[in-house]
Amino acid sequence: MSAVPLPRLSHLDLGLETARDLLERRAPDDALPITLDPLGRLLPGGIHRGELYELVGDRSSGRFSMVLALLAAAVASGEAAALVDLGDHFDPQDALRAGVHLERLLWLRPADLKQALLAAETAITGGFPFVVCDLGTPPVPGGRGAQSSWLRLLCAARSHRAALLVSTPYRACGTAAGTVLEARRGRARWRGDAPPHRLLEALGARVTVKKIRGGLPESAADLLLHRGNLQVDHAQSPRQSGVGGQLVCPPAGAEAKNGEFGNPHHDAFLESPGSETRRRANAQHRR
Repeated sequence: MSAVPLPRLSHLDLGLETARDLLERRAPDDALPITLDPLGRLLPGGIHRGELYELVGDRSSGRFSMVLALLAAAVASGEAAALVDLGDHFDPQDALRAGVHLERLLWLRPADLKQALLAAETAITGGFPFVVCDLGTPPVPGGRGAQSSWLRLLCAARSHRAALLVSTPYRACGTAAGTVLEARRGRARWRGDAPPHRLLEALGARVTVKKIRGGLPESAADLLLHRGNLQVDHAQSPRQSGVGGQLVCPPAGAEAKNGEFGNPHHDAFLESPGSETRRRANAQHRR
């Protein structure tokens, strides 16, 4: 009796798929848009649901300005978003100028990292498709948190098809982060000759991909963060003229006059001068 050869079964016949196949089959509507051109070049597929992104940057690196730009893009596409503001950096007026529709944004203000993790998980399980957790500046109340906590948030994001962005001054998410971006501050651009009358006009920043699943790390892009055209009364000192509260901030994507800022799509926005004062007042109120 001769043996009958069996047909060769491939992995497709068994119903198995590779991770690369799953990535290629990802639906286009799974990604949230990125309207800030340098970040769009680093993440050409957008912000994907079910993923944890980590944005690392120190003070004056443009980290929170990029957070506002990503929030503005998400809500402009018709989605709702949640901001877990542990650093207490959020200013509604700055957010409006950056293009964030506040009626689509949930603002959560935890007191420490434990509350921040709980708030982020609550927003994810509550159906928000884009959740941002900003840890502020060091020292972060509660430290970096346990690795299991970030993995728990990643599992929640995958289960509820939400995108999670963690904005942090140092690496905190560990292996839970599929994409890690690092922002470093660049050179500052000043207006005015004498030091007592000089005003900050623009600030450069470089964003580098430190980790990305399915891509090449160490690619980088430059941003220019500015406030727009400064209306300065040279007959008075900056303190007397109240320039700190009169900085003009054009809408996102507006063209700069005389080309002084280069490509307008590379621009984001700086925090307002009164942000630090508001944070101190809020901290005293909490106590």
